[in-house]
Amino acid sequence: MSGGAKRREEMLSMIKRSKKPVPGKELAEMFGVSRQVIVQDIALIRASGHEILSTNRGYLLNEPRTVSRIFKVSHTEDELEDELCSIVDLGGEVVNVMVNHRVYGRMEAPLHITSRRRVAEFIEDIRSGKSSPLMNITSHYHYHTVEADCEDTLNLIEDMLRRKKYLVEAR
Repeated sequence: MSGGAKRREEMLSMIKRSKKPVPGKELAEMFGVSRQVIVQDIALIRASGHEILSTNRGYLLNEPRTVSRIFKVSHTEDELEDELCSIVDLGGEVVNVMVNHRVYGRMEAPLHITSRRRVAEFIEDIRSGKSSPLMNITSHYHYHTVEADCEDTLNLIEDMLRRKKYLVEAR
């Protein structure tokens, strides 16, 4: 990887991590290049598909800022509502549910549960007999992809799942 490519990768990473605009002058000083080189690098980063905004205070990334993690969990059907509410209460979105069936293989269903209202609708659909939870075909073992705004939120969710004994720990 060339020096310019490495610099652009580091610049993009800095802009992604920053909660406030990153001034071009600061980037130029940090990388030991001119402001003009920074402007050219930003143009190349944009050309590679990243939406970077130029403001009077610096550069911002205009892309969704979410991170995701897959959790292996196990709980009873009676604990399903508590599990889902606990995740959304901490700021997570339950993107899907997956099971690994020994005969049928991997089975996945989208959920996109982001609030207690969506949890209540999902639980009502289950209780009304429309269907049963996918976890029932794998002795309650299942996986959820959970998205959140940052790793700290995912860490809080993981800690909560562990405390409630829903998280299946790797052996």
